[in-house]
Amino acid sequence: MNFKPLFRVFSVFQKELNSELRNRYSISAVVLFIITTITIVLFASAGEDITPGMAAGLIWIIMFFSAMTGLGRSFVSEEERGTSLYLKLSTTSGAIFFGKLIFNIVLSISLNTIAVLLFFLFIDSVILRVFETFLITHILGSIGIAGASTIISAIIARANTKGALFPVLSFPIILPLLMFGIETTMFSLDGTPFDSALNNFGMMFSYCGLIITLSYFLFDFVWKE
Repeated sequence: MNFKPLFRVFSVFQKELNSELRNRYSISAVVLFIITTITIVLFASAGEDITPGMAAGLIWIIMFFSAMTGLGRSFVSEEERGTSLYLKLSTTSGAIFFGKLIFNIVLSISLNTIAVLLFFLFIDSVILRVFETFLITHILGSIGIAGASTIISAIIARANTKGALFPVLSFPIILPLLMFGIETTMFSLDGTPFDSALNNFGMMFSYCGLIITLSYFLFDFVWKE
């Protein structure tokens, strides 16, 4: 069996991980954003109970804008450091895409987990009633956001207004995931039975598979253009 493609993917993933651990740009920026957002929510609610619908919306707002803050530099940083040409010459486009995708998925799940833990820690009026529903929604949502963010970051990497373009392009693409994610998160908070969320899980899983597949076929054109 030829393990060379897997080794190339792992090498790109390792490069991204080492870069993030060295600079800590995404982690620092997102944690600061999460703490600021939760603090604002606490002051705005002024001790009032937050309904499951409101809580689900707030959680996904934090997840979406955390991704806009932390995942948008996947390919932008390559252009800024001038290392994109080296990547093109040293490995295949498929290895670059999947290496960065896996890193973004790991980073997205990690940052969203921090966001959720801080949210439930500081806003104790919100109770998680169906953990399994919330966990699956959290994982599928993180994968879907990471998949969309990876290809969008590649598209805008050479644009002059990278910071403005990323959320503008991301929102309509991620909107279907947000709709199902918010509804399913609300199910987990108001105690709706697990079986009621199965249809939403199927839609979110399909979204993840579709966005990653389309991104992979589009990436080769975007990267080499």
